[in-house]
Amino acid sequence: MTVTCRFILFRVAPAAALAVLVGPAGAHKDPVTPQQLSTYQQVFMEQVRKGDLLFHGDAATEKEMAVVLSNTGMACAMCHPMTADTHPATFPKYQVQMAKFATLRDMINWCIEKPNQGEKIADDSEAMKALEAYIYWSQSGTVLNPGKF
Repeated sequence: MTVTCRFILFRVAPAAALAVLVGPAGAHKDPVTPQQLSTYQQVFMEQVRKGDLLFHGDAATEKEMAVVLSNTGMACAMCHPMTADTHPATFPKYQVQMAKFATLRDMINWCIEKPNQGEKIADDSEAMKALEAYIYWSQSGTVLNPGKF
């Protein structure tokens, strides 16, 4: 047995055994309280509500969020009723329409700019976050399968 192998067996093996016995170190050691969970859920659902309004073409919400998602009179929901065919669980992936590897945000902006002739929205904007929240929420329970067409 080489010196390196002996070092690994006598130094690393006990540490690995200890990790197995103790369990993995958690990034968040404090448990989430029911109150915190309720607050998180309320904030998320407020974003889902805004995203739902944007997705269905609510002019007041677009104005409030200072975005122009369509200049054709079309709303996202007209091509994607109930967010059908948005497939958020498959992103990131190679997107044929764009001829590039894309994220869900890239695809949202492509739809806004191309078929709807709207104005691209910033990736970190509240409108983008709301649209993503709504799309992900509407697909709850979908198994993640990134890279799938």
